[in-house]
Amino acid sequence: MAKPLEGVRVIDMSHVIAGPMASMYLAQLGAEVIKVEPPQGEVMRASRTPHDDGCGDTPAGFAALNAGKRSLVADIRTPEGAALVRALARGADVFIENFRPGVVAKYGLDYESIRALRPDIVYCSISGYGQEGAWSGRGAYDHVIQALTGMMMMSGDSEDAPPQKVGFPAIDVAVGMLGALSITAALHRRERETGEARGQYIDASMVQASLMLMYPNASSYLTHGIAPRRAGNRGYTGSPTADTYRCADGWLATAANTPAQFRRLAAVLGMEALCEDAAALDLESFNAPGGGFVVARDLPRLQRLFRDAFAQRSAADMESRLNAVGVPAARVRRLGEFLDEATAGEGAALAPAVFAQGDAQVRTPGLGFRFRHDGGPSPRGAPALGADTAALQRQVQDAASAALCDAAGLR
Repeated sequence: MAKPLEGVRVIDMSHVIAGPMASMYLAQLGAEVIKVEPPQGEVMRASRTPHDDGCGDTPAGFAALNAGKRSLVADIRTPEGAALVRALARGADVFIENFRPGVVAKYGLDYESIRALRPDIVYCSISGYGQEGAWSGRGAYDHVIQALTGMMMMSGDSEDAPPQKVGFPAIDVAVGMLGALSITAALHRRERETGEARGQYIDASMVQASLMLMYPNASSYLTHGIAPRRAGNRGYTGSPTADTYRCADGWLATAANTPAQFRRLAAVLGMEALCEDAAALDLESFNAPGGGFVVARDLPRLQRLFRDAFAQRSAADMESRLNAVGVPAARVRRLGEFLDEATAGEGAALAPAVFAQGDAQVRTPGLGFRFRHDGGPSPRGAPALGADTAALQRQVQDAASAALCDAAGLR
């Protein structure tokens, strides 16, 4: 089936996770993505593990981020390499880079230089701190930005606990998603506009992405000056039974946020009397028509009562019983345990993507959504280093020859 971005050409000069995540979306949505790599390849390509033996020279981690792309080897530090990228950019719709601000300008590959060649280019720069400001030249990694923006101090059970990072590169992935979103929006705008304003420059940063992941909390602070408190494994709503409990056979997370959900949870546990306990709950809001979240008057007591109640019960049984009466609940699982269940067709429906890589298959969760009418991701894996260099060089040479013929009136 046709894909939404077929006919779009992308020059991708990004590396590691953030930029490749953005261009991965574009590639899997149908764009031709030309990944520009230095002669030695980018760092993720070199990050092999003992499990990658069947994947040829392309590790599975690299393949998951770069499946469906083409590979061009070009050393942009040389005049010839930079000229090759510029020549390809003449026929591109999108240009992505995630170097520190100012680096690509040294090689004539910054927005203004590319715009001079292709006025309607959609150019996306991804960086740690953005293109402006005193910190713009700093390098950045995910956990460093988690530390900077307060994310580390939002995880943990108490205010005096040490900082705790999110256990995966959440910000890298988020800025890649935001990059893909903003690029597709700019391409849509370009289709509707005419004139010189059709192109776009996008400044996407890890700092911005981090704040978007903490959007409600950041907005509350900016609006009211209310700093978020560390909630540990409690839910965002603050309801006393939006929490995580140790059970006899593991842990269970519940989200009885509203009075109706609290009543159902209390009924399952045989604790209905709490729904009339003015010392435990704010009964005025609890019984108000269309009331909001449950408000505790004596949170420590409620926490103790529910901890004791769940400690005697099975997490698996409680997950089933609570969901059956409309109370969101889930037994705490490890990632592998959940994926084993989901891929076996139990519970959640995934939209996975499988890419052929050498003699192996690289299995991924997909794009996070499924199109009904445009088909799934391409099954083609990531290219070998420089696999498309010769073909792209010939393409540039042919285009240059055609331009000379046109100039001389020979065609």
